[in-house]
Amino acid sequence: MIEFTSKYLSELDEQLRFLNLEIEEPIKVAECAIAITLKSIEKLKAYIIKYKFTNQVEEINFFKKIKPQFLSRLIYYNRIYIIETHRPHGGEKIVRKYLNNELLKLKAFFDTNLEFYKYVRTNSEYLDHKYFVRGKHDIKLTVDSFYFETDHRFSTSHDYKSAKIISNDQVQVFLETELAILERKELKLSLQNSQLPPKSSVYWTGSKVALIELLYSFHADGSFNNGKAELKEVADFIEKSFAVELGQYSRTFLELRSRKMGRTKFLDTLKEKLIKRMDDADDSL
Repeated sequence: MIEFTSKYLSELDEQLRFLNLEIEEPIKVAECAIAITLKSIEKLKAYIIKYKFTNQVEEINFFKKIKPQFLSRLIYYNRIYIIETHRPHGGEKIVRKYLNNELLKLKAFFDTNLEFYKYVRTNSEYLDHKYFVRGKHDIKLTVDSFYFETDHRFSTSHDYKSAKIISNDQVQVFLETELAILERKELKLSLQNSQLPPKSSVYWTGSKVALIELLYSFHADGSFNNGKAELKEVADFIEKSFAVELGQYSRTFLELRSRKMGRTKFLDTLKEKLIKRMDDADDSL
């Protein structure tokens, strides 16, 4: 079972990484990720319903450690979808207040489930036989009401709550990153407001991933300052020149490196189109 579930989780994460690289719009990413993750969980459910656990230890391990990993992806992207579709249109102050309110919701869940958080964080095991074994729920142990409507062949009283803890940690990182981006934007505006150049009629409409390919290509080639420019200096130049926030470009680069195919997709396309244009120009002579 471990071999199957580990392989399947890796395949799911590979698909999710691909989505985040290829699609810029967070709402669209969340929509696609939810659909992919739902299919993954359905396949996992079909496998587990037919599977016979060798003992209670194996069953506990699945519902405590394995299933929450799959389910947390679904909960996370569903939460991101809700956050982004409800994000207010307005100035940074309004958006910051909205994002901080979302952080307060995470804290409220933490406060409500403090004892279970402690249980999970301390890697406790003394209640595993009630939390993570099917059909062993105890109403005195804060069972969520929706548990009674779930398929008990594929659910225990606390596997969802474990997944929620994992996803909430990820949502917190997302919200704090968004707040940090707002702060950087405000700082840049305050520093550059009096020196803004005339707005250009030409602007970048490609993806951030494409610009990040260019960024690392320029730096690898030493195209700036005779190769002495630091990566961050080149990134700042590109952001200013193209009026694009590259975000966590180092993380995106790591994801590009992990691609099995097409690690330089944008650069390869540029080369193909330039060669075609040269050939077309030759034909017109």
